[in-house]
Amino acid sequence: MNRRNRVNPSLFLDECWFLTGATAVGKSAVGVALAQQLGAEIISLDSMAIYRGMDIGTAKPTAEQQAAVPHHLIDIRDPDEEYSVAQYLADAERVVRDIRARDRQVLFVGGTPMWLKCLLRGLFDGPAANWELRGEIEREAAILAPGELHKRLEMVDPLAATQIHPNDTRRLIRALEVFRSTGEPISHQQLEFDESRAAEDCRVFVLNRPREVQHQRIEERVDKMLADGLVEEVRALTEDGKQLGRTASQAVGYQEVLEYLAGESDEHTMTEKIKTRTRRFAKRQGTWFRSLGECRWVEVGDESAEELARRVVEMGS
Repeated sequence: MNRRNRVNPSLFLDECWFLTGATAVGKSAVGVALAQQLGAEIISLDSMAIYRGMDIGTAKPTAEQQAAVPHHLIDIRDPDEEYSVAQYLADAERVVRDIRARDRQVLFVGGTPMWLKCLLRGLFDGPAANWELRGEIEREAAILAPGELHKRLEMVDPLAATQIHPNDTRRLIRALEVFRSTGEPISHQQLEFDESRAAEDCRVFVLNRPREVQHQRIEERVDKMLADGLVEEVRALTEDGKQLGRTASQAVGYQEVLEYLAGESDEHTMTEKIKTRTRRFAKRQGTWFRSLGECRWVEVGDESAEELARRVVEMGS
Protein backbone atom coordinates (compact mmCIF):
# COMPACT_ATOMS: atom_id res chain seq x y z
CA MET A 1 0.00 0.00 0.00
CA ASN A 2 1.30 3.41 -0.98
CA ARG A 3 0.94 6.02 1.75
CA ARG A 4 3.08 9.12 1.55
CA ASN A 5 3.18 12.87 1.64
CA ARG A 6 4.01 14.38 -1.73
CA VAL A 7 5.23 17.53 -0.03
CA ASN A 8 6.50 18.48 3.37
CA PRO A 9 3.70 20.52 5.01
CA SER A 10 6.24 22.47 7.07
CA LEU A 11 7.34 24.15 3.84
CA PHE A 12 3.99 25.94 3.87
CA LEU A 13 3.21 26.16 7.57
CA ASP A 14 6.41 27.59 8.97
CA GLU A 15 6.37 30.93 7.18
CA CYS A 16 3.36 31.21 4.88
CA TRP A 17 0.16 33.11 5.59
CA PHE A 18 -3.27 31.79 4.65
CA LEU A 19 -6.50 33.74 4.18
CA THR A 20 -9.59 31.67 3.53
CA GLY A 21 -13.32 31.62 4.15
CA ALA A 22 -16.60 30.77 2.48
CA THR A 23 -17.54 32.01 -0.97
CA ALA A 24 -18.55 35.69 -1.15
CA VAL A 25 -17.10 36.50 2.29
CA GLY A 26 -14.71 39.06 0.79
CA LYS A 27 -11.38 37.23 0.56
CA SER A 28 -10.01 38.88 -2.58
CA ALA A 29 -10.13 42.49 -1.37
CA VAL A 30 -8.81 41.64 2.08
CA GLY A 31 -6.17 39.42 0.52
CA VAL A 32 -4.78 42.27 -1.59
CA ALA A 33 -4.73 44.62 1.41
CA LEU A 34 -3.06 41.95 3.55
CA ALA A 35 -0.45 41.20 0.89
CA GLN A 36 0.41 44.88 0.61
CA GLN A 37 0.85 45.19 4.36
CA LEU A 38 2.97 42.02 4.56
CA GLY A 39 5.06 42.63 1.46
CA ALA A 40 3.68 39.37 0.08
CA GLU A 41 2.75 37.80 -3.22
CA ILE A 42 -0.51 35.85 -3.46
CA ILE A 43 -0.88 32.20 -4.43
CA SER A 44 -4.45 31.34 -5.38
CA LEU A 45 -6.14 28.72 -3.23
CA ASP A 46 -9.12 28.33 -5.58
CA SER A 47 -9.59 25.16 -7.61
CA MET A 48 -11.66 26.92 -10.29
CA ALA A 49 -9.54 30.07 -10.71
CA ILE A 50 -6.96 27.92 -12.48
CA TYR A 51 -9.16 27.80 -15.60
CA ARG A 52 -8.71 30.33 -18.39
CA GLY A 53 -11.89 32.02 -19.49
CA MET A 54 -13.83 31.07 -16.39
CA ASP A 55 -13.70 34.54 -14.91
CA ILE A 56 -17.16 35.75 -13.95
CA GLY A 57 -18.48 32.58 -12.31
CA THR A 58 -15.31 31.98 -10.30
CA ALA A 59 -15.12 35.60 -9.05
CA LYS A 60 -11.42 35.76 -9.87
CA PRO A 61 -9.44 38.70 -8.53
CA THR A 62 -9.99 41.64 -10.84
CA ALA A 63 -7.36 42.93 -13.24
CA GLU A 64 -6.81 45.84 -10.87
CA GLN A 65 -6.29 43.52 -7.90
CA GLN A 66 -3.87 41.35 -9.86
CA ALA A 67 -1.98 44.46 -10.97
CA ALA A 68 -1.73 45.72 -7.38
CA VAL A 69 -0.20 42.48 -6.05
CA PRO A 70 1.41 39.60 -8.00
CA HIS A 71 -0.95 36.61 -8.14
CA HIS A 72 0.09 33.05 -8.97
CA LEU A 73 -1.66 29.83 -10.12
CA ILE A 74 -4.51 31.66 -11.84
CA ASP A 75 -5.37 30.93 -15.51
CA ILE A 76 -2.94 28.03 -15.83
CA ARG A 77 -5.25 25.45 -17.44
CA ASP A 78 -7.90 25.38 -20.17
CA PRO A 79 -11.42 24.45 -19.03
CA ASP A 80 -11.32 21.06 -20.75
CA GLU A 81 -8.24 19.99 -18.78
CA GLU A 82 -8.17 18.22 -15.43
CA TYR A 83 -5.94 19.40 -12.59
CA SER A 84 -5.35 17.33 -9.47
CA VAL A 85 -4.53 18.36 -5.94
CA ALA A 86 -1.18 16.64 -6.38
CA GLN A 87 -0.41 18.90 -9.34
CA TYR A 88 -1.47 21.91 -7.30
CA LEU A 89 0.82 21.00 -4.42
CA ALA A 90 3.77 20.57 -6.76
CA ASP A 91 3.06 23.91 -8.43
CA ALA A 92 2.53 25.64 -5.08
CA GLU A 93 5.84 24.30 -3.76
CA ARG A 94 7.65 25.67 -6.80
CA VAL A 95 6.00 29.10 -6.53
CA VAL A 96 6.65 29.32 -2.77
CA ARG A 97 10.36 28.76 -3.36
CA ASP A 98 10.39 31.38 -6.15
CA ILE A 99 8.66 33.98 -3.98
CA ARG A 100 10.96 33.35 -1.04
CA ALA A 101 13.96 33.66 -3.34
CA ARG A 102 12.78 37.22 -3.97
CA ASP A 103 12.65 37.84 -0.19
CA ARG A 104 8.90 38.27 -0.32
CA GLN A 105 6.27 36.85 2.01
CA VAL A 106 3.87 34.15 0.78
CA LEU A 107 0.11 34.55 1.17
CA PHE A 108 -2.37 31.89 0.06
CA VAL A 109 -5.85 33.31 -0.64
CA GLY A 110 -8.88 31.25 -1.59
CA GLY A 111 -11.60 28.94 -0.39
CA THR A 112 -10.92 25.39 -1.60
CA PRO A 113 -10.87 23.40 1.67
CA MET A 114 -9.29 20.19 0.36
CA TRP A 115 -6.37 22.13 -1.11
CA LEU A 116 -5.95 23.97 2.18
CA LYS A 117 -5.93 20.75 4.18
CA CYS A 118 -3.31 19.21 1.89
CA LEU A 119 -1.12 22.31 2.16
CA LEU A 120 -1.34 22.11 5.95
CA ARG A 121 -0.96 18.36 6.40
CA GLY A 122 0.30 16.84 3.18
CA LEU A 123 -1.44 14.63 0.66
CA PHE A 124 -2.72 11.12 1.19
CA ASP A 125 -1.76 9.43 -2.05
CA GLY A 126 -3.37 6.06 -1.45
CA PRO A 127 -2.82 2.90 -3.47
CA ALA A 128 -2.06 3.13 -7.16
CA ALA A 129 -5.10 3.35 -9.42
CA ASN A 130 -6.67 0.02 -10.36
CA TRP A 131 -7.95 1.01 -13.76
CA GLU A 132 -9.74 -2.25 -14.47
CA LEU A 133 -11.61 -2.09 -11.18
CA ARG A 134 -12.31 1.61 -11.61
CA GLY A 135 -13.79 0.97 -15.05
CA GLU A 136 -16.00 -1.73 -13.57
CA ILE A 137 -17.32 0.66 -10.90
CA GLU A 138 -17.82 3.41 -13.49
CA ARG A 139 -19.97 1.05 -15.56
CA GLU A 140 -21.99 0.19 -12.47
CA ALA A 141 -22.44 3.88 -11.66
CA ALA A 142 -23.75 4.59 -15.15
CA ILE A 143 -26.77 2.33 -14.63
CA LEU A 144 -27.45 2.92 -10.93
CA ALA A 145 -30.23 5.18 -9.72
CA PRO A 146 -29.19 8.60 -8.36
CA GLY A 147 -27.79 8.28 -4.85
CA GLU A 148 -27.25 4.53 -5.07
CA LEU A 149 -23.47 4.81 -5.43
CA HIS A 150 -23.34 6.91 -2.27
CA LYS A 151 -25.46 4.31 -0.44
CA ARG A 152 -23.00 1.59 -1.44
CA LEU A 153 -20.13 3.61 0.00
CA GLU A 154 -22.09 4.17 3.22
CA MET A 155 -22.23 0.39 3.67
CA VAL A 156 -18.47 -0.12 3.48
CA ASP A 157 -17.04 3.24 4.58
CA PRO A 158 -19.62 5.38 6.39
CA LEU A 159 -17.01 7.94 7.46
CA ALA A 160 -15.92 8.61 3.89
CA ALA A 161 -19.57 8.78 2.86
CA THR A 162 -20.15 11.67 5.26
CA GLN A 163 -17.30 13.59 3.63
CA ILE A 164 -18.22 13.02 -0.02
CA HIS A 165 -21.24 14.65 -1.64
CA PRO A 166 -23.69 12.17 -3.22
CA ASN A 167 -23.19 13.90 -6.59
CA ASP A 168 -19.38 13.72 -6.47
CA THR A 169 -19.20 10.60 -8.61
CA ARG A 170 -15.45 10.77 -9.16
CA ARG A 171 -14.59 10.66 -5.44
CA LEU A 172 -17.27 8.05 -4.72
CA ILE A 173 -15.80 5.78 -7.37
CA ARG A 174 -12.28 6.29 -6.02
CA ALA A 175 -13.37 5.45 -2.45
CA LEU A 176 -15.12 2.28 -3.59
CA GLU A 177 -12.11 1.37 -5.75
CA VAL A 178 -9.74 1.67 -2.78
CA PHE A 179 -11.99 -0.44 -0.57
CA ARG A 180 -12.43 -3.18 -3.16
CA SER A 181 -8.75 -3.28 -4.07
CA THR A 182 -7.33 -3.17 -0.51
CA GLY A 183 -10.16 -4.37 1.72
CA GLU A 184 -9.60 -1.30 3.90
CA PRO A 185 -11.78 1.85 3.90
CA ILE A 186 -10.05 4.88 2.45
CA SER A 187 -11.11 6.91 5.51
CA HIS A 188 -9.05 4.61 7.76
CA GLN A 189 -6.02 5.05 5.55
CA GLN A 190 -6.38 8.83 5.72
CA LEU A 191 -6.30 9.05 9.52
CA GLU A 192 -2.57 9.68 9.62
CA PHE A 193 -3.26 13.00 7.89
CA ASP A 194 -5.76 14.14 10.52
CA GLU A 195 -3.22 15.45 13.04
CA SER A 196 -3.19 19.22 13.23
CA ARG A 197 -0.87 21.80 14.72
CA ALA A 198 -2.09 24.33 17.25
CA ALA A 199 -3.79 27.33 15.68
CA GLU A 200 -1.51 29.77 17.48
CA ASP A 201 1.48 28.10 15.80
CA CYS A 202 0.02 28.76 12.34
CA ARG A 203 -1.10 31.77 10.32
CA VAL A 204 -4.31 30.36 8.91
CA PHE A 205 -7.17 32.86 9.08
CA VAL A 206 -10.81 32.20 8.20
CA LEU A 207 -12.97 35.22 7.46
CA ASN A 208 -16.48 34.76 8.82
CA ARG A 209 -19.67 36.79 8.59
CA PRO A 210 -23.06 36.33 10.28
CA ARG A 211 -25.16 33.78 8.41
CA GLU A 212 -27.84 36.23 7.25
CA VAL A 213 -25.20 38.66 6.00
CA GLN A 214 -23.37 35.90 4.17
CA HIS A 215 -26.57 34.75 2.47
CA GLN A 216 -27.34 38.29 1.36
CA ARG A 217 -23.85 38.65 -0.10
CA ILE A 218 -24.32 35.38 -1.99
CA GLU A 219 -27.64 36.61 -3.42
CA GLU A 220 -26.02 39.84 -4.55
CA ARG A 221 -22.98 38.08 -5.99
CA VAL A 222 -25.06 35.69 -8.10
CA ASP A 223 -27.21 38.53 -9.41
CA LYS A 224 -24.10 40.51 -10.32
CA MET A 225 -22.47 37.53 -12.04
CA LEU A 226 -25.52 37.05 -14.23
CA ALA A 227 -25.74 40.78 -14.95
CA ASP A 228 -22.03 40.80 -15.85
CA GLY A 229 -22.55 38.07 -18.44
CA LEU A 230 -22.10 34.64 -16.85
CA VAL A 231 -24.44 33.01 -19.38
CA GLU A 232 -22.54 34.61 -22.25
CA GLU A 233 -19.24 33.48 -20.73
CA VAL A 234 -20.38 29.85 -20.60
CA ARG A 235 -21.83 30.08 -24.09
CA ALA A 236 -18.48 31.31 -25.40
CA LEU A 237 -16.61 28.53 -23.59
CA THR A 238 -18.81 25.88 -25.24
CA GLU A 239 -19.22 27.31 -28.75
CA ASP A 240 -18.19 25.35 -31.84
CA GLY A 241 -18.66 22.05 -30.03
CA LYS A 242 -16.17 22.79 -27.25
CA GLN A 243 -16.87 21.22 -23.88
CA LEU A 244 -15.87 21.96 -20.33
CA GLY A 245 -13.91 19.24 -18.59
CA ARG A 246 -15.45 17.12 -15.87
CA THR A 247 -14.21 19.34 -13.05
CA ALA A 248 -14.94 22.67 -14.70
CA SER A 249 -18.44 21.64 -15.74
CA GLN A 250 -19.34 20.82 -12.12
CA ALA A 251 -18.33 24.27 -10.83
CA VAL A 252 -21.03 26.15 -8.96
CA GLY A 253 -22.87 28.34 -11.47
CA TYR A 254 -21.40 26.74 -14.57
CA GLN A 255 -23.30 23.49 -14.16
CA GLU A 256 -26.57 25.38 -13.79
CA VAL A 257 -25.89 27.60 -16.80
CA LEU A 258 -25.01 24.56 -18.89
CA GLU A 259 -28.38 23.05 -17.98
CA TYR A 260 -30.09 26.33 -18.93
CA LEU A 261 -28.31 26.49 -22.30
CA ALA A 262 -29.31 22.88 -22.94
CA GLY A 263 -32.95 23.84 -22.43
CA GLU A 264 -33.28 21.87 -19.20
CA SER A 265 -34.38 24.89 -17.11
CA ASP A 266 -35.60 28.45 -17.50
CA GLU A 267 -33.73 31.57 -16.42
CA HIS A 268 -35.51 31.92 -13.07
CA THR A 269 -34.92 28.28 -12.16
CA MET A 270 -31.28 28.57 -13.17
CA THR A 271 -30.80 31.65 -10.98
CA GLU A 272 -32.44 30.10 -7.94
CA LYS A 273 -30.48 26.87 -8.35
CA ILE A 274 -27.20 28.79 -8.46
CA LYS A 275 -28.11 30.69 -5.28
CA THR A 276 -29.23 27.55 -3.45
CA ARG A 277 -26.16 25.57 -4.47
CA THR A 278 -23.86 28.45 -3.55
CA ARG A 279 -25.39 28.66 -0.06
CA ARG A 280 -24.94 24.92 0.39
CA PHE A 281 -21.36 25.15 -0.85
CA ALA A 282 -20.62 27.93 1.64
CA LYS A 283 -22.05 25.79 4.43
CA ARG A 284 -19.83 22.85 3.45
CA GLN A 285 -16.80 25.15 3.35
CA GLY A 286 -17.55 26.25 6.91
CA THR A 287 -17.79 22.63 8.04
CA TRP A 288 -14.38 21.92 6.52
CA PHE A 289 -12.72 24.94 8.10
CA ARG A 290 -14.12 24.10 11.52
CA SER A 291 -12.59 20.63 11.22
CA LEU A 292 -9.10 22.07 10.76
CA GLY A 293 -7.49 22.86 14.11
CA GLU A 294 -4.92 25.10 12.42
CA CYS A 295 -7.56 27.73 11.63
CA ARG A 296 -8.20 30.96 13.49
CA TRP A 297 -11.55 32.63 12.89
CA VAL A 298 -11.81 36.32 12.09
CA GLU A 299 -15.27 37.80 12.53
CA VAL A 300 -15.92 40.40 9.84
CA GLY A 301 -17.81 43.56 10.65
CA ASP A 302 -18.17 46.87 8.86
CA GLU A 303 -14.47 47.71 8.75
CA SER A 304 -12.64 48.29 5.47
CA ALA A 305 -10.48 45.67 3.81
CA GLU A 306 -7.40 47.56 4.96
CA GLU A 307 -8.60 47.68 8.57
CA LEU A 308 -9.45 44.00 8.54
CA ALA A 309 -6.06 43.17 7.05
CA ARG A 310 -4.35 45.10 9.86
CA ARG A 311 -6.30 43.06 12.38
CA VAL A 312 -5.12 39.84 10.72
CA VAL A 313 -1.51 41.07 10.76
CA GLU A 314 -1.78 41.80 14.49
CA MET A 315 -3.23 38.35 15.15
CA GLY A 316 -0.42 36.68 13.23
CA SER A 317 2.47 38.71 14.60
